[in-house]
Amino acid sequence: MTNNGRNLGRIIKQRRNTIPLTLREVSKMSGVSSSHLGRIERGERFPSAHILRRIAKPLGFDERQLFTFAGYLSSSSTEVTEAEPEYTTARLDPYVAKVLAQEPMEVQRSVIAILTTLKSIAKGLQTEND
Repeated sequence: MTNNGRNLGRIIKQRRNTIPLTLREVSKMSGVSSSHLGRIERGERFPSAHILRRIAKPLGFDERQLFTFAGYLSSSSTEVTEAEPEYTTARLDPYVAKVLAQEPMEVQRSVIAILTTLKSIAKGLQTEND
């Protein structure tokens, strides 16, 4: 399994745990077996686009996010950057953008996934407090 597959698995597991959902709950919501989901999270299997579509909604991802993390879409794709402007370096602190640009694509995707997760948590907390 490539680093990309392991990183994607970590991103998916991190999001699932953050929500929090069990493998069985995601399985029931997505129709993907919990054993297959577990293999994806451990980096033993790389999910197809079909599987990513099925698990995106239960995990609170936009399909394009998961496709970008998986490497199916380029993070510099016009379609993605226009639809998801928060994933471009234009919204990052200039120093962070400069440092991140020097990292391999897998690291960039992981950092973006972490920032996206944190942003989702912050929005959820803000909604609860309003």
